[in-house]
Amino acid sequence: MTGSFNWQKEAEAQWNSRAGFWNERSMSMWDNGSRKDIIPFIGNHLESGSRILDIGCGDGYGSWKLHHAGYHVTGIDLSEEMIRRAKERVHNDEISFLQGDAGKLPFNNQSTEAIMAINVLEWTEDPAATIREFHRVLKDGGVLFAGILGPTAGPRMNSYPRLKGEKVICNTMMPWEFQPLADETGLKYKDGFGVYKEDIQTQHQHGLPLELKQALTFMWVFKFVKEGEDNGA
Repeated sequence: MTGSFNWQKEAEAQWNSRAGFWNERSMSMWDNGSRKDIIPFIGNHLESGSRILDIGCGDGYGSWKLHHAGYHVTGIDLSEEMIRRAKERVHNDEISFLQGDAGKLPFNNQSTEAIMAINVLEWTEDPAATIREFHRVLKDGGVLFAGILGPTAGPRMNSYPRLKGEKVICNTMMPWEFQPLADETGLKYKDGFGVYKEDIQTQHQHGLPLELKQALTFMWVFKFVKEGEDNGA
């Protein structure tokens, strides 16, 4: 790759090309795979009827599940092809889907009660700037639900070519790096849970500090609250 590498154009092109593969797998991931506990987790922490942005919505199946859990959902994704597939999933205006960059959200300040961003920040050009953007659009007391890939996740190999000096669209941010980064932005960690591969049993995690639990994960799902008046969730 040359110095003319354009992250946004390259990321959009790569995700457009992966849309079909993603579409084949998304339902199983959300229904009984690595993402199956995320919507129930959100349901335990966010009042039904709240407005939530699904950032990095992909083909929209997670957005659809949020909608059917009782939330007012807007999905946004960098990939035009992903958004096309997401719009095909719904047959009216029950969910809004927009093409856009997670780091430059087309929403007003303090305009939403919640954000869901699952395996999104690892695929942004500037994670710190993107987190600040999340902070900007969240209301005081608003909630960020973020899933960050752990070190056992296969998709981490997408960042491997950087070791050979190549430009990539995937970064290597780990859950224990994301947590202080969000904290510095004014988002306070309140709760979370780990998603583990089948080889990792409950007893392997018992008694470990948070950082070591995260070190075993396929993904850690975070709940952060924006500083201000806590919504009590």
